[in-house]
Amino acid sequence: MKTGVIVCSNAALDYIPHEEYIPIFRSVVIFNENEKYDDYTEIKANDFYNRLATDKESFPHTAFVSPGRMEEIFDEMKEKGYERVLCILISEKLSGLANAVRKVAEDYEGLDIIVYDSRTIAYPQALMALTAARMFNEGKSLEEVLKRIDFIRDNNHLIFCVETLEYLIKNGRLSKVAGGIANLLQIKPLLALDKYGAIETLAKIRTTKKAREAMINLFLEEVKDKDVTPCIIHANAKEEVIKEIKDKVLAVHPEFGDINVYPLTPVVGAHAGPGTISLGYICNYKE
Repeated sequence: MKTGVIVCSNAALDYIPHEEYIPIFRSVVIFNENEKYDDYTEIKANDFYNRLATDKESFPHTAFVSPGRMEEIFDEMKEKGYERVLCILISEKLSGLANAVRKVAEDYEGLDIIVYDSRTIAYPQALMALTAARMFNEGKSLEEVLKRIDFIRDNNHLIFCVETLEYLIKNGRLSKVAGGIANLLQIKPLLALDKYGAIETLAKIRTTKKAREAMINLFLEEVKDKDVTPCIIHANAKEEVIKEIKDKVLAVHPEFGDINVYPLTPVVGAHAGPGTISLGYICNYKE
């Protein structure tokens, strides 16, 4: 059965060079209720973060892809001869997209649609999509593909710190009470995605610099004696901050050679806020 892969724009696959055919469910960035842009095709990361820096009056919100556009993408895949599609989507703890896709899939005919909860966002989710597409192209079975992406899902960790809690609060990812107290006390929480894909608070720290130091130390502790691929994911973080994190990690683990850096695409940055930076890793798969 010819099987294809769909991913949502939260994975930021657009920013990773590749040759795979992977259609994208593009979420929408909304300013001022009626100013709407499809993620990446109409507003890219640099333009989005520049706007946040220069336009303090407009606050961004997001909406996921419409049911009509989902059906259009399913139609395109059927026309290309696909009989089954694996939709690798943002964590269900962070978005209602997966349930929306399931509802469309219930009434859609002629295509076997599988909805997969990645339990993550950004690069780990993108890696799942790329891995699945390549394996299907190599003739691997659905069971083999699911085994591999289950491994990625269950063996990655993103740790991150934010410059401001305003975006997490206003977009409903952090309670206003907790957020208000944190802002009042100038606390910079060290956050992560837990094994279910929900945001968890690892520590409450007084300054951004100390939060970054704690993030690095926790990362180094977690990757000790593990074979991993590290990554830095950020929302327009300063170059010197990215370099500082790289240098400190590579001083301990020169075998990494380098650490790839990926942007948070606008629909994720709208929630995390500018300046957010994540240091994470994915364990390398062994047969």
